[in-house]
Amino acid sequence: MDSGTHLVIGFGLAGLAYIDPIVATDPTVSTAVLIGTVIGSQIPDADTLLRLKSNASYIKNHRGLSHSLPALALWTALITFALMLGFEDLPLGHVALWVFVAVAFHVFTDLFNTYGTQAIRPLSEKWISWNIIHIFDPIIFLSHIVAIFMWSVHIVRPELLFPILYAFLAVYYIWRSWYHYYLESRLYQKDSSYVPGDRYYLIPTIHLRAWQLVKRKPNDHFVLGEYKHDRIRWVEEATSAVHPAVEASKKHTDVAAFLYLSSFACADLRSHDWGYEVYWVDVRYSHRKQYPFVAVLLLDNDLVPLDSYVGWVNDSRLSKKLRVNL
Repeated sequence: MDSGTHLVIGFGLAGLAYIDPIVATDPTVSTAVLIGTVIGSQIPDADTLLRLKSNASYIKNHRGLSHSLPALALWTALITFALMLGFEDLPLGHVALWVFVAVAFHVFTDLFNTYGTQAIRPLSEKWISWNIIHIFDPIIFLSHIVAIFMWSVHIVRPELLFPILYAFLAVYYIWRSWYHYYLESRLYQKDSSYVPGDRYYLIPTIHLRAWQLVKRKPNDHFVLGEYKHDRIRWVEEATSAVHPAVEASKKHTDVAAFLYLSSFACADLRSHDWGYEVYWVDVRYSHRKQYPFVAVLLLDNDLVPLDSYVGWVNDSRLSKKLRVNL
């Protein structure tokens, strides 16, 4: 989820913690838990600091080790220890429990996005992305805002309000998961161009009933479109270029980081007088017929790298980030 949603979830979990009598009856404990859940709901994304090193390092590692199984325990221990230093006589078990809930809930919600996480490291480095919930979901965000407001002005007690909120969200997640599976499993019946071996992937958008659609053919040829109002509309097709420059690009740090994350990568080759531009995109992300998640490598005619970029950018800004004028 986006940082704003994780933030309001942190406050929401602090309200939910009032079902714990130890938290509800002691203002010091409830304050410590509030701080702990807000920090815990954000801390797995501390790997954003890797941007200071390089975009490639950030792309390869974001939502990796920081969202792994050992990290759940590590973040919980670090935050709880800091709280124990700042507050006297805190009930360790109760505080640690709610901090852990906040950290684990962050990782859990990220599994439902398209970007995904490596949540089961060290057991596997597989990226888990269920493509069910958009990175910003208005229902999740706004329901938290309403509940937090009602709590702040004392309309409803938190021990009553937040269990209702999270019961509602549990039903919402279950419904979205079922609805995604129901639609995706029947797409081949609605696609007149279906041939055996085609695989369909519904990608969530900010609109509940509008999806981006990727059809992956056995030869890694992609057909891209949208699914809306129970209809498929194909927009374009994409196939990776075959050329020595494309193969050479895979060895570059920026492109390797991109390919490590994305299993929906497609390369476009553009020839210039000075050499080649290898333009990798992740076809799951599309906005106004552009692909904002890219890895671009410029090579001279001898396939020696000249410049590169990996990350999120639109076409108009990309040329400003590369030394060679495209």
